[in-house]
Amino acid sequence: MASEKTLNAKNLAALGADRLAAMLLELAKGDAAAKRKLRLELASKSGGDEIAALVRKRLATIAKSKSFVDWRKVRALAKDLEAQRAAIMKFVASTQQTEAVDLLWRLLELAPSIYERCDDSHGIVGDVMYEALDNLGEVAAAAKLPSDRLAERVFDSVCANDYAQWTCNGFAPVTYLIMPPFASNASGLMPPRYV
Repeated sequence: MASEKTLNAKNLAALGADRLAAMLLELAKGDAAAKRKLRLELASKSGGDEIAALVRKRLATIAKSKSFVDWRKVRALAKDLEAQRAAIMKFVASTQQTEAVDLLWRLLELAPSIYERCDDSHGIVGDVMYEALDNLGEVAAAAKLPSDRLAERVFDSVCANDYAQWTCNGFAPVTYLIMPPFASNASGLMPPRYV
């Protein structure tokens, strides 16, 4: 039997909501990432619109940033990007696919400016971008966007592929967003990761 001092959900729940809320606020002091996460959780009670606005605001802030991210802070940047990607998928994609597609696209469009100001030699930022690219395919298929608009956006993205953010192992899976459904699996050209 676990001690009452063991850190687990049951023991923490026994402390009560008010005490836990006070502890969360104290832990979040001076920790911008923790504050953002708490704000996302609070906004999730209002639905996808509020989350989308917070994510859009955060992505705009990251886009405006020009300072170099040294190797000690790359993990924090990747964690921040992952938190935005996860929030899009968890809170927005289920109810607002078109909005989720736009947010994922904005996240991927950040890649050139991020890669220019950090050393991602370990690929941790790239991993977040590849995950967002996978998510984009999933959500775009569900959103059923007009093919002409989607084709234009895909073309622009692939042409601006300076840091391979739209490709994985030399393959541009984003191009499959504009192909007829029969082409994606029947052709056998699509790598296993995207089937």
